[in-house]
Amino acid sequence: MGVLGGAALVGLGMRGDSGGGVLPLAGSFRDQAANSKASPTPTGPSPEELAAQERAKRAKALDAALQKYAATVPEFSVAVLDKKTGAKYSFRGGERYETASVVKVQVLACLLLTAQDNHRDLSSTELALAKRMIRLSDNDATTSLFKRLGKAPAINSCNKRLGLTQTTVNSSWGLTRTTVDDQVRLLAQLVDPKSPIDEDSRELAHTLMSTVDKEQDWGVPAVALSGEVFTVKNGWLPRSTENNRWIINSVGRITDEDTDVSIAVLSHGHASMTGGINVVEKTAKLTRQYLKY
Repeated sequence: MGVLGGAALVGLGMRGDSGGGVLPLAGSFRDQAANSKASPTPTGPSPEELAAQERAKRAKALDAALQKYAATVPEFSVAVLDKKTGAKYSFRGGERYETASVVKVQVLACLLLTAQDNHRDLSSTELALAKRMIRLSDNDATTSLFKRLGKAPAINSCNKRLGLTQTTVNSSWGLTRTTVDDQVRLLAQLVDPKSPIDEDSRELAHTLMSTVDKEQDWGVPAVALSGEVFTVKNGWLPRSTENNRWIINSVGRITDEDTDVSIAVLSHGHASMTGGINVVEKTAKLTRQYLKY
């Protein structure tokens, strides 16, 4: 049983290569609320407008903090999607990175969509493989499902249905290239009632993702506060084409009654796995510190 970097997609718990070219250092911020029709008020900005202004102010401060941090560490990108407000923040959101094992989220989503298309549940063999792939980040199980589904063309087709426009699946699945923007889109599809993935399939995904190996709950879970639930899928790989420097990626979700955010951090070029994890976790924590979700 091989493991190419990664937790399983979502771990439930309680607690607190670049695409090349010149990198845009500033982040971007999209706020659905700011574009919606605000409640009229004769005396000044509406509550909706004030809230959007505050979110924009926080995003600008986060831009500055991430730019400062980025000057001191290997390359990273981060995106945050707040389901409750509809606001999305991204820093280098369109920069492409190799996935390592976070691609297993895409394989799982495609497996569920394919079974749905055939009006059936997963077979016992498929379910067993999915459990190993997600809970243990097992590479052999992933390769088996990848082949059964139809390899890269099939996963790319599923990605298109899920709105992943910046992801290209590689025949060596761990070298798939993606962006943080696409990763938070995928996380959203795993919980959105309007997703092509139906309710039963979403529930199965959550069941698998909430029972991952305890040693693989670093990354996004470092952002969770006491009493909050976290989900996570990590990827890690010493890249031979980068003098065995590490790819370290983490995607996941933080939820409670007041919070529902999806977070993706992608990075590469780290001298060690531990150092890369530290960068990913620090980056994720900065988003919470400044965006105040």
